[in-house]
Parts: sequence; C-alpha cells; structure tokens
Amino acid sequence: MANKKYPLWKKAQMDGVANAALNSAEGATGVFVAMVDTGTYTYNAAHQYYSDLSGIVGTDQEILSKTTTGGVFDGADVTFTSVTGATVEALVLYRKNAGANTTWPLVVYLDTGVGGLPFTPNGGNETITWHASGIFE
Repeated sequence: MANKKYPLWKKAQMDGVANAALNSAEGATGVFVAMVDTGTYTYNAAHQYYSDLSGIVGTDQEILSKTTTGGVFDGADVTFTSVTGATVEALVLYRKNAGANTTWPLVVYLDTGVGGLPFTPNGGNETITWHASGIFE
C-alpha cells in the first residue's frame, strides 16, 4: 500500500466540516500521529475516525510547528519515547478534537517515504523524520 489520504477526510475538507482543518492550534486539539502495525491494521478507504484504527504501537504524538504552505502539510519531526510492542510499518495522521475518539478524523496513511520506517521497537526512543519536502500534499 502506498501513502493514501483518507477519502472521508478529503470530503470533509471539501464540505467545510469543522475539525477537518489541519491548521488547528497545538495542544489537545492538534494534528497527531499514531504508529501502526500493519499485521493488525489494514488501510481501508471507508475508515473515517481514530476509533477505526487497530494495531497502534506506543503513545501517539502531536505534530508541532505545523505549516500548510503551497498545498503541502509539514511539521516538526516527532519522537516517540520508550517504544515497545509490535513492528511499526505505517503511520496515521489524524485531527484530534475535544470529543471522543469516534470523532477524530483520520487524515492520511503513510507507509513509504518516511525516515525510520519500518522498525521494531526495542524500548528506546524512536524518531520519525518527515521528508524534506513535507509530510504530504
């Protein structure tokens, strides 16, 4: 599977739905990234919310210093601390909001072009290095 935007997030953006924007304030309602074991989770175009995910490894991290310049979403590299669990082959970006995880829209599934993937956690820190030209466009 190559990198893929979730179609229902794209539709939400086109429809101007709240919580679809990626330029939200940093903090509890920002853009986050989850590490995923593809032995447990398979991308599905019908998936819409965080609650649709399975196989999450470690603790999700917020993407800080976000930019949306020229149609490209970018942000600071992220470090996951003390990671244990299954092999991580993919990342899923989602937009967190103040509601339950059944309302956090999935944005993009990434399994190629991301520095550090795949890896098998060994209890140490794992840094995800985004591509120099941005996370996705």
